[in-house]
Amino acid sequence: MCEANAYVRQDGVEELFLEGVDKVVPMDNQLYLENIFGQKKMIAGTIKELSLVDHKIIIEKI
Repeated sequence: MCEANAYVRQDGVEELFLEGVDKVVPMDNQLYLENIFGQKKMIAGTIKELSLVDHKIIIEKI
């Protein structure tokens, strides 16, 4: 599978934001995420790290 889990990093701690993400679209200081289950979320933030081997997306809130 090619999906990843999205985490929000704050003060060095990563908190799960959305599992099974397969689509990320940047939109005006926000990120639109959609997962394989059809869940959709928006967050004001930027991608700080993308680890394809670990299937992780690290987001920093704005």
